[in-house]
Amino acid sequence: MNTPITISVPIHADIDTVWEAYSTPEHIKNWYAASDAWYCPNSEGIFRKWWRFSHTMASKDGSMQFDFEWTYTKIIENELIAYQLDDDRNVQVYFIDEGPLIKVTLHFDPESKNELSRQKQWWEAILNNFAEYCEGLE
Repeated sequence: MNTPITISVPIHADIDTVWEAYSTPEHIKNWYAASDAWYCPNSEGIFRKWWRFSHTMASKDGSMQFDFEWTYTKIIENELIAYQLDDDRNVQVYFIDEGPLIKVTLHFDPESKNELSRQKQWWEAILNNFAEYCEGLE
């Protein structure tokens, strides 16, 4: 397997807002997309260790959709969310309070079907949507 990919984004919002927006299905549906051509029509699950969660990402033109499903493996409130995708790849999301902003850093195991640069672009776009959404909640 390839070396994990790491991306980060600064968010000008308080930690409670950022944490809730990342861990609550009602919020996730508002930011979980890699471009304006996609959206998240479904997000469901229970935010607890060893519980399952899933998101659906769909194209707005209705031509494609796919699900991301995983099991949470570690949760430290306002600090870390770790989960294992159903294809056995791991993701860790760190929330670092840096005073006037929260730095969110995501480490993920890449999959083998798409180029690493493409995967990094997708995850960066999703994380940037997340930052924009959180800042709009303030």
